Amino acid sequence: MNPLFSVMPLLIVIASAVATMLLSSSKRLTSAHFSPLIIAVLSVTLIFQLPMIGTVYSTLIYPDIFNRMIIADSFSSLFTLLFTLGTLFTLAISNRYLIANPIFKGEFFALILFALGGMISLSMSYELISAFIALETTSLSIYVLIGLNRTDPQSSEAFFKYLLIGSFAGTFFLIGTFLIYLQTGTTHLHEIGAFILTHPAEEIPLVVIGGALIMATILFKIGAFMFHSWVMDVYDGATMPVMMFMASTFKIAIFSIAIRIYLVDLYPIVHLYEFPLQVTAILTLLGGSFLTLAQTSVKRMLAASSIVHSGYILLALASFQGSYLLAGPSIIFYLIAYFLSLVGALGILSYISYVGHEHYTFEDFKGFSDIHPLLAACMTIFMLSLAGFPSTIGFLGKFYLFSSALSSGHLAMTTAALFAAFVSIYYYFRLIAMIYFYGTDRPKLKIEFTLTTATISLIAALTIWGGIGTSLLGFIPGADGIIVYANQAIESLTISTR
Repeated sequence: MNPLFSVMPLLIVIASAVATMLLSSSKRLTSAHFSPLIIAVLSVTLIFQLPMIGTVYSTLIYPDIFNRMIIADSFSSLFTLLFTLGTLFTLAISNRYLIANPIFKGEFFALILFALGGMISLSMSYELISAFIALETTSLSIYVLIGLNRTDPQSSEAFFKYLLIGSFAGTFFLIGTFLIYLQTGTTHLHEIGAFILTHPAEEIPLVVIGGALIMATILFKIGAFMFHSWVMDVYDGATMPVMMFMASTFKIAIFSIAIRIYLVDLYPIVHLYEFPLQVTAILTLLGGSFLTLAQTSVKRMLAASSIVHSGYILLALASFQGSYLLAGPSIIFYLIAYFLSLVGALGILSYISYVGHEHYTFEDFKGFSDIHPLLAACMTIFMLSLAGFPSTIGFLGKFYLFSSALSSGHLAMTTAALFAAFVSIYYYFRLIAMIYFYGTDRPKLKIEFTLTTATISLIAALTIWGGIGTSLLGFIPGADGIIVYANQAIESLTISTR
């Protein structure tokens, strides 16, 4: 694989981010100009990325120049595709919202691209310092995006809260890296893995502690229980496009570095983190479920339920030691399932709240099927998928996660996950009931096939296709195709350590 071709998506995104930042100073350019331009740039990025999907490869990017810090493999290629699609869907769905709100100017699009560049760099990082820089690049961009609406006190509060707590959490990653370097003399993941293989766990306490501190940063970023205090207020204070970007695309990025670190390079000592991860997963599932039950706002309900979905993924993360060949692909599959379902649901909220009213309660959705039948059907599909209903991609995602946990003998975690899934039926089906079983006096809206509605409909179709799709349409991968790509991504990680 040509190194320049492999890194081309990252180069396009970074160059576009710098160009957008420079153009943002022009008063004649508005979001109506930037939005289609950035969507076109992301589409070109996808064109460069698609040929690399479906092959197993691993290559260091100009090792003499970058000192073996950056790697391009099937793993980073798949995640780069997800990041690009996530950003593209966010902008396409939010197009109407962005144009209608004057707070979104050129700097919004520049920050989105810088965050995307940081996430791509994070998935390609083969060294801890470069991973930290990529993580903080993304985090800093998101901090500013959260506080973009400077006239809204809730947005400013969310910005300061996430900035302070997020910066504090990021120091754990840096301290963990320092401790690992102190013990091993290197921050390169491959060399750290080789060092661990030649030393028993009791002889490398600094590596064990350093790995635990890095894990703490990851748990904070995904909003796991006991690290979740920021989730509700920050997601609620952020504008709809920013919440959509954070809760779906950014969360995927955090798991990309977690899989690379703990599935391969720290794998010989990952059993030492198994019990704490089990406890965290159970607390996240149960605590997140009860927190979600208490919500009356649909936006806050989806924010709280994102904690529960982090708990589901921690099931497989805690099962690495017992069945990493099943746990790794199951995490990737579930991330795709969660990404599609959440982006679609938040996209509908963005579409109906573009005039400024974002805090829709369950009661506000009464009779929504009479007002907008198409979006009502799409919202139902997304809620069914998030609940893990059969014939949706969310059902298969939960099936793979539960299978990996059971194959590792984690009965308690699986029981907690089943309980959380059962509870989720209430708050997801509550919204469906409001949509279909209650009337309304509001007039029926004319169905407009705009970019937003077309994107939402496409995501709804992919959500169903991911649950029942086969290889009949080869150019659109179904469940089997997605799991094949996920297995190829995990396989490339083992190649990169040879």
